[in-house]
Amino acid sequence: MLVLLAGIFVVHIATVIMLFVSTIANVWMVGTNSAGKASWGLWLLCNNTCRQLPVSSSYEASLKAVQAFMILSIIFSVIALVMFIVQLFTLEKGKRFYITGAIMLVCWMCILIGVSIYTARLTGMLPELTNTHHGYSFILAWICFCFSFIIGILYLVLRKK
Repeated sequence: MLVLLAGIFVVHIATVIMLFVSTIANVWMVGTNSAGKASWGLWLLCNNTCRQLPVSSSYEASLKAVQAFMILSIIFSVIALVMFIVQLFTLEKGKRFYITGAIMLVCWMCILIGVSIYTARLTGMLPELTNTHHGYSFILAWICFCFSFIIGILYLVLRKK
């Protein structure tokens, strides 16, 4: 049981770190333009230098929603990690990790909503770029989606042990 808890703790920490990286890094999409290779994420457009992401008014609400849900997912993931540590040492055996699992599933839902909005609305946001494809930040966000779901379910199952 101790090894299982340690493994879940390590995966949870890795998920928090990957959420930070995927939200902060500006490599959600990669493409080429006249200046060369360009990448953009939730905050900036980067060629050789980075500048504010040019967003038309039709995409602005979607981008703000993705930014908000990704920040919320980080917050909920960190809260779940703190709650895991608190519940590990304070609650009785049958009551552990119920709150942690619920918070982690809220984190999972925030990641799902944020990345789904980005996929549906923002992948073709900059039509002046050619040969566009998803970057590592986008892929990390989907990996965090999977990990947070698995961790949330494991916390709910472990509350009975």
